[in-house]
Amino acid sequence: MKVSNGQMGRRILGFAVAATALAAAGAAYAGTLGQPAPWEMTLQPSASPVMDSITWFHHFMLTIIVAITLFVLALLIIVAVKFNSKSNPVPSKTTHNTVIEVVWTIVPVLILVAIAVPSFRLLFQQLDIPKADLTIKATGKQWYWSYAYPDNGKFEFDSLMVADKQPRLLAVDNEVVVPVNKVIRIQTTGADVIHSFAIPAFGIKIDAIPGRLNETWFKATKEGMFYGQCSELCGKDHAFMPIAVKVVSDQEFAAWVEAAKKKFASNPSNSFASIGTAAQ
Repeated sequence: MKVSNGQMGRRILGFAVAATALAAAGAAYAGTLGQPAPWEMTLQPSASPVMDSITWFHHFMLTIIVAITLFVLALLIIVAVKFNSKSNPVPSKTTHNTVIEVVWTIVPVLILVAIAVPSFRLLFQQLDIPKADLTIKATGKQWYWSYAYPDNGKFEFDSLMVADKQPRLLAVDNEVVVPVNKVIRIQTTGADVIHSFAIPAFGIKIDAIPGRLNETWFKATKEGMFYGQCSELCGKDHAFMPIAVKVVSDQEFAAWVEAAKKKFASNPSNSFASIGTAAQ
Protein backbone atom coordinates (compact mmCIF):
# COMPACT_ATOMS: atom_id res chain seq x y z
CA MET A 1 0.00 0.00 0.00
CA LYS A 2 1.47 3.31 -1.09
CA VAL A 3 1.08 6.50 0.88
CA SER A 4 1.18 9.81 -1.01
CA ASN A 5 3.15 12.80 0.20
CA GLY A 6 -0.10 14.58 1.02
CA GLN A 7 -1.38 11.70 3.12
CA MET A 8 1.94 11.44 4.93
CA GLY A 9 1.89 15.17 5.63
CA ARG A 10 -1.65 14.99 7.05
CA ARG A 11 -0.68 12.07 9.27
CA ILE A 12 2.37 13.89 10.59
CA LEU A 13 0.22 16.98 11.20
CA GLY A 14 -2.34 14.83 13.03
CA PHE A 15 0.33 13.32 15.26
CA ALA A 16 1.72 16.78 15.98
CA VAL A 17 -1.73 18.11 16.95
CA ALA A 18 -2.36 15.10 19.21
CA ALA A 19 1.03 15.49 20.87
CA THR A 20 0.40 19.20 21.42
CA ALA A 21 -3.00 18.48 22.98
CA LEU A 22 -1.51 15.90 25.34
CA ALA A 23 1.29 18.26 26.31
CA ALA A 24 -1.24 21.03 26.98
CA ALA A 25 -3.35 18.69 29.11
CA GLY A 26 -0.30 17.64 31.08
CA ALA A 27 0.79 21.25 31.56
CA ALA A 28 -2.67 22.19 32.82
CA TYR A 29 -2.37 19.67 35.64
CA ALA A 30 1.38 19.93 36.19
CA GLY A 31 0.95 22.27 39.14
CA THR A 32 -1.67 20.13 40.91
CA LEU A 33 -0.56 19.89 44.52
CA GLY A 34 -1.13 16.94 46.79
CA GLN A 35 -3.01 14.64 44.43
CA PRO A 36 -2.53 12.69 41.18
CA ALA A 37 -3.22 14.43 37.88
CA PRO A 38 -4.40 13.19 34.47
CA TRP A 39 -1.56 12.22 32.12
CA GLU A 40 0.95 12.65 34.94
CA MET A 41 4.22 10.87 34.18
CA THR A 42 6.42 12.40 36.86
CA LEU A 43 6.41 12.40 40.64
CA GLN A 44 3.87 14.56 42.45
CA PRO A 45 5.12 18.06 43.34
CA SER A 46 7.13 17.89 46.56
CA ALA A 47 5.82 19.37 49.81
CA SER A 48 8.46 18.12 52.29
CA PRO A 49 12.27 17.98 52.63
CA VAL A 50 12.25 14.18 52.31
CA MET A 51 10.29 14.35 49.06
CA ASP A 52 12.72 17.00 47.79
CA SER A 53 15.54 14.49 48.32
CA ILE A 54 13.55 11.65 46.71
CA THR A 55 12.83 13.80 43.65
CA TRP A 56 16.50 14.79 43.32
CA PHE A 57 17.62 11.16 43.67
CA HIS A 58 15.06 10.07 41.07
CA HIS A 59 16.38 12.60 38.54
CA PHE A 60 19.98 11.67 39.40
CA MET A 61 19.28 7.97 38.82
CA LEU A 62 17.39 8.70 35.61
CA THR A 63 20.39 10.62 34.27
CA ILE A 64 22.73 7.72 35.02
CA ILE A 65 20.34 5.17 33.49
CA VAL A 66 19.88 7.20 30.31
CA ALA A 67 23.65 7.69 29.96
CA ILE A 68 24.33 3.96 30.36
CA THR A 69 21.55 3.04 27.94
CA LEU A 70 22.82 5.43 25.26
CA PHE A 71 26.39 4.20 25.75
CA VAL A 72 25.36 0.56 25.32
CA LEU A 73 23.22 1.48 22.29
CA ALA A 74 26.20 3.24 20.72
CA LEU A 75 28.41 0.19 21.30
CA LEU A 76 25.81 -2.10 19.73
CA ILE A 77 25.55 0.14 16.66
CA ILE A 78 29.34 0.33 16.31
CA VAL A 79 29.66 -3.45 16.59
CA ALA A 80 26.84 -4.05 14.09
CA VAL A 81 28.30 -1.61 11.56
CA LYS A 82 32.01 -2.16 11.98
CA PHE A 83 32.22 -5.87 12.68
CA ASN A 84 29.63 -7.46 10.44
CA SER A 85 30.80 -10.06 7.94
CA LYS A 86 30.66 -7.64 5.02
CA SER A 87 32.73 -4.87 6.65
CA ASN A 88 35.05 -7.23 8.46
CA PRO A 89 35.42 -10.45 6.43
CA VAL A 90 38.49 -11.57 8.40
CA PRO A 91 37.60 -11.32 12.10
CA SER A 92 40.21 -10.72 14.75
CA LYS A 93 41.12 -13.62 17.02
CA THR A 94 41.90 -11.40 20.00
CA THR A 95 40.55 -13.02 23.20
CA HIS A 96 41.77 -10.65 25.92
CA ASN A 97 42.33 -6.94 26.38
CA THR A 98 43.71 -5.99 29.76
CA VAL A 99 42.83 -2.30 29.53
CA ILE A 100 39.21 -2.96 28.55
CA GLU A 101 38.80 -5.60 31.27
CA VAL A 102 40.16 -3.21 33.92
CA VAL A 103 37.89 -0.41 32.69
CA TRP A 104 34.70 -2.49 32.63
CA THR A 105 35.47 -3.63 36.19
CA ILE A 106 36.39 -0.28 37.71
CA VAL A 107 33.78 1.93 36.00
CA PRO A 108 30.74 -0.07 37.21
CA VAL A 109 32.19 -0.03 40.74
CA LEU A 110 32.55 3.76 40.59
CA ILE A 111 28.98 4.09 39.28
CA LEU A 112 27.66 1.94 42.15
CA VAL A 113 29.58 4.04 44.68
CA ALA A 114 28.15 7.23 43.13
CA ILE A 115 24.66 5.74 43.54
CA ALA A 116 25.24 4.31 47.03
CA VAL A 117 26.37 7.54 48.72
CA PRO A 118 23.22 9.62 48.06
CA SER A 119 21.07 6.50 48.48
CA PHE A 120 22.35 5.87 52.03
CA ARG A 121 22.04 9.58 52.80
CA LEU A 122 18.38 9.50 51.72
CA LEU A 123 17.66 6.36 53.75
CA PHE A 124 19.19 7.99 56.82
CA GLN A 125 17.07 11.10 56.30
CA GLN A 126 13.92 8.98 56.07
CA LEU A 127 14.66 6.78 59.09
CA ASP A 128 16.28 9.28 61.46
CA ILE A 129 13.23 10.96 62.98
CA PRO A 130 14.02 14.46 64.31
CA LYS A 131 12.47 15.85 67.47
CA ALA A 132 8.76 15.96 66.74
CA ASP A 133 6.50 18.96 67.21
CA LEU A 134 3.41 16.77 66.90
CA THR A 135 2.70 13.04 67.09
CA ILE A 136 -0.19 11.37 65.30
CA LYS A 137 -1.10 7.70 65.61
CA ALA A 138 -2.64 6.21 62.46
CA THR A 139 -4.37 2.84 62.83
CA GLY A 140 -5.30 0.96 59.68
CA LYS A 141 -8.58 -0.92 59.80
CA GLN A 142 -10.70 -2.78 57.25
CA TRP A 143 -11.20 -0.44 55.42
CA TYR A 144 -10.57 3.02 56.84
CA TRP A 145 -8.11 4.87 59.06
CA SER A 146 -8.40 5.98 62.68
CA TYR A 147 -6.27 8.85 63.97
CA ALA A 148 -5.28 9.84 67.50
CA TYR A 149 -3.55 13.03 68.69
CA PRO A 150 -1.85 12.01 71.97
CA ASP A 151 -0.12 15.41 72.31
CA ASN A 152 -3.34 17.40 72.01
CA GLY A 153 -5.88 15.95 74.38
CA LYS A 154 -5.79 12.32 73.26
CA PHE A 155 -8.89 12.54 71.08
CA GLU A 156 -9.42 10.03 68.29
CA PHE A 157 -11.56 9.90 65.15
CA ASP A 158 -12.25 7.71 62.13
CA SER A 159 -11.62 8.87 58.59
CA LEU A 160 -13.77 7.22 55.92
CA MET A 161 -14.02 7.79 52.20
CA VAL A 162 -16.92 9.98 51.03
CA ALA A 163 -18.40 9.23 47.61
CA ASP A 164 -19.92 12.65 46.85
CA LYS A 165 -16.77 14.72 47.40
CA GLN A 166 -13.86 15.49 45.11
CA PRO A 167 -11.27 14.28 44.35
CA ARG A 168 -12.93 10.94 43.61
CA LEU A 169 -11.82 8.00 45.77
CA LEU A 170 -9.58 10.32 47.83
CA ALA A 171 -11.93 12.65 49.74
CA VAL A 172 -12.83 11.71 53.33
CA ASP A 173 -15.25 12.86 56.00
CA ASN A 174 -12.58 13.75 58.60
CA GLU A 175 -9.17 14.91 57.38
CA VAL A 176 -5.96 14.78 59.36
CA VAL A 177 -5.02 18.37 60.20
CA VAL A 178 -1.39 19.40 60.82
CA PRO A 179 0.46 22.73 61.11
CA VAL A 180 2.79 23.86 58.34
CA ASN A 181 6.59 23.75 58.79
CA LYS A 182 6.38 21.48 61.84
CA VAL A 183 7.92 18.04 62.27
CA ILE A 184 5.08 15.50 62.37
CA ARG A 185 5.82 12.02 63.70
CA ILE A 186 3.49 9.34 62.38
CA GLN A 187 3.10 6.20 64.48
CA THR A 188 1.21 3.55 62.59
CA THR A 189 -0.16 0.08 63.29
CA GLY A 190 -2.82 -2.26 61.96
CA ALA A 191 -5.93 -3.37 63.83
CA ASP A 192 -6.63 -6.43 61.68
CA VAL A 193 -4.35 -7.00 58.66
CA ILE A 194 -1.29 -5.30 57.19
CA HIS A 195 -2.01 -1.86 55.72
CA SER A 196 0.39 0.80 54.44
CA PHE A 197 0.33 4.53 55.19
CA ALA A 198 1.52 6.44 52.13
CA ILE A 199 1.40 10.11 51.04
CA PRO A 200 3.40 10.71 47.84
CA ALA A 201 3.81 14.50 48.19
CA PHE A 202 5.44 14.01 51.60
CA GLY A 203 7.62 11.11 50.49
CA ILE A 204 6.36 8.73 53.18
CA LYS A 205 5.24 5.13 52.93
CA ILE A 206 5.31 2.74 55.87
CA ASP A 207 3.53 -0.51 56.69
CA ALA A 208 0.87 -0.59 59.40
CA ILE A 209 1.32 -4.05 60.94
CA PRO A 210 -0.89 -5.56 63.67
CA GLY A 211 0.98 -5.89 66.95
CA ARG A 212 3.79 -3.59 65.82
CA LEU A 213 4.26 0.18 66.00
CA ASN A 214 6.16 1.67 63.05
CA GLU A 215 7.26 5.29 62.81
CA THR A 216 7.94 7.78 60.06
CA TRP A 217 7.91 11.56 59.78
CA PHE A 218 7.29 14.49 57.50
CA LYS A 219 7.51 18.27 57.58
CA ALA A 220 4.94 19.86 55.30
CA THR A 221 6.37 23.01 53.73
CA LYS A 222 3.19 24.09 51.92
CA GLU A 223 -0.37 24.64 53.05
CA GLY A 224 -3.17 22.79 51.31
CA MET A 225 -4.78 19.36 50.97
CA PHE A 226 -2.60 16.32 50.39
CA TYR A 227 -3.85 12.85 49.57
CA GLY A 228 -2.55 9.33 49.82
CA GLN A 229 -3.92 5.80 49.99
CA CYS A 230 -3.33 2.50 51.68
CA SER A 231 -0.54 0.96 49.61
CA GLU A 232 -0.74 -2.62 50.84
CA LEU A 233 -3.32 -5.03 49.42
CA CYS A 234 -5.49 -5.43 52.52
CA GLY A 235 -8.77 -6.91 51.28
CA LYS A 236 -11.72 -6.32 48.98
CA ASP A 237 -12.13 -2.61 49.85
CA HIS A 238 -8.44 -1.79 49.70
CA ALA A 239 -9.11 0.74 46.93
CA PHE A 240 -11.50 2.70 49.17
CA MET A 241 -9.09 3.53 51.98
CA PRO A 242 -7.74 7.03 51.25
CA ILE A 243 -5.63 9.31 53.42
CA ALA A 244 -6.31 13.07 53.47
CA VAL A 245 -4.03 15.54 55.26
CA LYS A 246 -4.88 19.22 55.56
CA VAL A 247 -1.89 21.47 56.21
CA VAL A 248 -2.81 24.77 57.87
CA SER A 249 -1.20 27.65 59.75
CA ASP A 250 -0.40 27.43 63.46
CA GLN A 251 -3.42 29.59 64.34
CA GLU A 252 -5.81 27.48 62.26
CA PHE A 253 -4.40 24.30 63.76
CA ALA A 254 -4.86 25.56 67.33
CA ALA A 255 -8.47 26.48 66.55
CA TRP A 256 -9.08 23.09 64.92
CA VAL A 257 -7.69 21.24 67.96
CA GLU A 258 -10.09 23.04 70.30
CA ALA A 259 -13.02 22.26 68.03
CA ALA A 260 -11.89 18.64 67.55
CA LYS A 261 -11.70 18.04 71.31
CA LYS A 262 -15.39 18.88 71.60
CA LYS A 263 -16.51 17.20 68.38
CA PHE A 264 -14.77 13.89 68.86
CA ALA A 265 -15.33 13.76 72.62
CA SER A 266 -19.09 13.76 72.00
CA ASN A 267 -18.72 11.50 68.95
CA PRO A 268 -15.99 9.01 69.89
CA SER A 269 -14.23 6.87 67.32
CA ASN A 270 -16.17 3.74 66.39
CA SER A 271 -13.72 0.90 66.01
CA PHE A 272 -16.43 -1.23 64.44
CA ALA A 273 -17.61 1.11 61.68
CA SER A 274 -19.50 -0.81 59.08
CA ILE A 275 -17.68 -2.07 56.03
CA GLY A 276 -20.49 -0.73 53.87
CA THR A 277 -19.97 2.81 55.22
CA ALA A 278 -16.23 2.59 54.58
CA ALA A 279 -16.80 1.54 50.99
CA GLN A 280 -19.36 4.24 50.11
